[in-house]
Formats: sequence, structure tokens, C-alpha cells
Amino acid sequence: MDLRQLCISRRTIAAVVALTGTVSLVIGAHAALNKRSPDVAKSIVTEQTLGAAKDVSRLALVIGNGHYPDAAAPLAQPINDARNLSAALRSDGFDVDVVEDATRDDMVRAVARMKAKIRPDTVVMLFFGGYGVQVGRESYMLPVDATIWKAADVRRDGISVESVLGAMQEQGAKAKLVVLDASRRNPYERRFRAFSHGLDAISPPESTLVLTSAAPGKVVDDSTSPNSVLVSELLNNLNAQTGAESAFNKTRLAISRDSEGEQVPSVSSSLLEDIKLGG
Repeated sequence: MDLRQLCISRRTIAAVVALTGTVSLVIGAHAALNKRSPDVAKSIVTEQTLGAAKDVSRLALVIGNGHYPDAAAPLAQPINDARNLSAALRSDGFDVDVVEDATRDDMVRAVARMKAKIRPDTVVMLFFGGYGVQVGRESYMLPVDATIWKAADVRRDGISVESVLGAMQEQGAKAKLVVLDASRRNPYERRFRAFSHGLDAISPPESTLVLTSAAPGKVVDDSTSPNSVLVSELLNNLNAQTGAESAFNKTRLAISRDSEGEQVPSVSSSLLEDIKLGG
């Protein structure tokens, strides 16, 4: 073998060694990346899971219905009330689902979403602003697509407050809070033979607190302000970092006093202990 052949052989060997080293580095890096990937994924999943677990400790379904085709004019207050109450509840740590101008299907789906999130340690709040009707000793929240000419249509198109409370109870919620701003004069009730005003009395199941804008069988007219009297006063009391039962009762007393007895909200409670709403 001459000197020239020997030099070529040495260069070939060096190139092979270098290539082998490069391949080894690539394989090693790939293996290391694969080894880290499950750990990273596990961390993300864990954070998401923990976040979801935190969310369900305070849960709220907020519905504001304003545009009813059968009404002479849209209701402005329920939409504003829903937005302002939602912001306040979120600042207090609630996971809030807001639905505006909800059809019946929208409301059914929203209740189903709420029910799926409830755990035994969950405090759940339902707010409804819009038109409500009582039929057969039950109070119904009316969706914007309700077609109502007789009492049976309310049962078909409306969502019973008692049925929603039943869903909360079935899931074992720690506490159930309900705010109904629906004791309005509406375009439906005069079509019934058995005409009835406002909402019926709601008997709260265990660990439930209910606030309605008027006493059972009573109606109130909306003011010209952007928000309803009920929600405006309730927000003042929620901001005071009081417990739920205290906030509801203070709201009732303030409205009764300011209206000189013309509007007396109703509070019904079966809570065994007050629920703190502040953060």
C-alpha cells in the first residue's frame, strides 16, 4: 500500500467515526426528549385537573332574558343584571355560565352543564331575570321562544324552578342559592282562565336559600334605571362581603324600606349555616 492510499484510508475512517458520533448524539437527544415528554404532559394534565376541581366549589348559572316576541317592548334590565351579577360573582370565585335571551333549548342545556359540574362540596347559585309565571303551585322561568296561550303551554315551554332545585339536590350540592327577578307583569297570564299574579311560594329543599323580587302572588313594575332594584341592592350587599343569608335579608329590608312597602321581596331559607360569598 503506497502513502497516498494510506492517507485516503485514514480520512475515510475519520469520517465514519465522526458520522457515528453524530448519529449517536441525535439518537440520545431524541431519547431524552421522549423521556421528558410524558412528564411535561402529566404536569399540564395535573394543572388542568386541579383547576377544574377548584372551579366546581362555587358555581353559578345566570340567565337574563329580555327579548320576548309577545311583549310590547324588550326588557332592558335582565340583560344588564345578568352581566353585572356575573362580574361580581366571578370576582368572588364563582365559575359563572351566562346565558342571554335564552330559548328553551338554551336553558335546558345550561341546566345540564351546571348539573354536570356539581359536586358534594359545591355552592350553586341560579339567577333568572325575565318573565316568570306560576302554574299548579310551581314557578316557571320563561324562555324567549315560549309560545303560551294556556296554562299547559307554560308546563311545556317553561323551566320549573323547582325542577332545577331538584337537579341541584340530586347532585348533592352543599348549598343552593336562587335569585329570581321575574315577578313582572307579563303578556301571558291574562290569557289563562285561572289568572294568577307573579310567582308561587317556593318551598326550599334542604340547604337552600331563595330570594324573589316580590312576595308570592305579587308583581312589580320595572323602574327606568338600567338595573333592577333587586339586583342593584343585592350587589351592594354582596360587595359588603357578608354571608348569603345576611345579604339576601338586607336586600329585602332595604327594598321594602325604600319603596315604603310597595315592593317587599321574599326570602325563604333552609340553610343550616350561612354561606360566605366573599373571596
